[in-house]
Amino acid sequence: MSFPESIRSIYQAQLAEIHHAGIFKEERFIHSAQSADIEVEFPSGSDLKKVINMCANNYLGLSSHPEVIKAAHEGLESRGYGMSSVRFICGTQDIHRELENRVTEFLGTEDTILFPSCMDANAGVFEAILTSEDIMISDRLVHASIIDGMRLCSAQHDTFKHSSMEHLEEKLQLHADKRLKLVITDGVFSMDGDTAMLDKMVDLCEKYGAMLLVDDSHATGFIGRTGRGTHEYCGVYGKIDIITTTFGKALGGASGGCVSGRKEIVEMCRQKARPYLFSNTIAPVIVSGVLKVFDILSGSTERRDKLEKNAAYWRKGLTEAGFILKEGNTPIVPVMLFNAKLSQDFSKDLYREGIYAIGFFFPVVPNGQARIRTQISAGHEIHHLDRALEAFIRVGKKYGILGLTKDQIVEKYGL
Repeated sequence: MSFPESIRSIYQAQLAEIHHAGIFKEERFIHSAQSADIEVEFPSGSDLKKVINMCANNYLGLSSHPEVIKAAHEGLESRGYGMSSVRFICGTQDIHRELENRVTEFLGTEDTILFPSCMDANAGVFEAILTSEDIMISDRLVHASIIDGMRLCSAQHDTFKHSSMEHLEEKLQLHADKRLKLVITDGVFSMDGDTAMLDKMVDLCEKYGAMLLVDDSHATGFIGRTGRGTHEYCGVYGKIDIITTTFGKALGGASGGCVSGRKEIVEMCRQKARPYLFSNTIAPVIVSGVLKVFDILSGSTERRDKLEKNAAYWRKGLTEAGFILKEGNTPIVPVMLFNAKLSQDFSKDLYREGIYAIGFFFPVVPNGQARIRTQISAGHEIHHLDRALEAFIRVGKKYGILGLTKDQIVEKYGL
């Protein structure tokens, strides 16, 4: 295929603009297992640097847990490296169904179907269960994978203002004539760290005969009294029609996801969801590791309890230091900087201080909402958090933002 210089120059110019704006994304190379302390190399080939990881989805600190690694080794030995097939042909082992049953029991649903990732689950579920006669009504801040999944579906789409139950009710009334109505939300919103009002959403869905889908990827395993998720936290355990979630965050941090919910919904996904029908099965080594994670979670809430304490400690320290935070009570603690370049520069200075935390800016978050999204883990000890807090304060003083309001930061650095 030809790739003339006229085409190459178009992309080179676009990349140059990104570089010039100071928002070019660079991937760092980690030379160690995922944990609170990691060894990182910048793309430039600089020496390895040991840093504290403050931005992983490793909420329960299980990504390199010795029991999980041991279980993965045993799964590799007994079930092989990969399945080389999709589920309905010859890609289903006994352990795949065992994991589906464990997820169903844990989430309090009727049935579960595995997907290669939660992004695949969200890409497949809408098209499998809805038609052009139906309506999807989503919170305006749902995850990008949900947005992509809805785009693949022929159903009509509408939105409601973030966490506004009044606006949601208006939309349910507006679309009362539709054959099926599906309300869609994140359980915990990954960029802001706030929690959906699932109790009120369940009430509205029951009132107007709608279904409710919750992507609980940033909640499964650690939100709620026993870590079942946002539905447990909100007191509506067993009342959610569809839950999509991932094994790539708190539940071991590898990959894989699922749709869990009403048995008819799950069966429709088995019959029609394209990412399920046309993607290889989750590798046996991952299934074996996740099964061990559920063993650990069923034995004790120690890790989610520690995570809760760590998150409260971290949030309190940042607030007292004078940073602007998004409100919330989850391990996702966004430090708001508002300016994209500032978030990049702040992140680089943190790295020099031995803290690994990435700046987020458009299009990952809306324009003018740039931030450092910190994520706390049960793998963190208080000394990790204290060192990180000291570094944040030093860098915050360098840029003169401690104690400033949003308007003052914007006046100083722009949006």
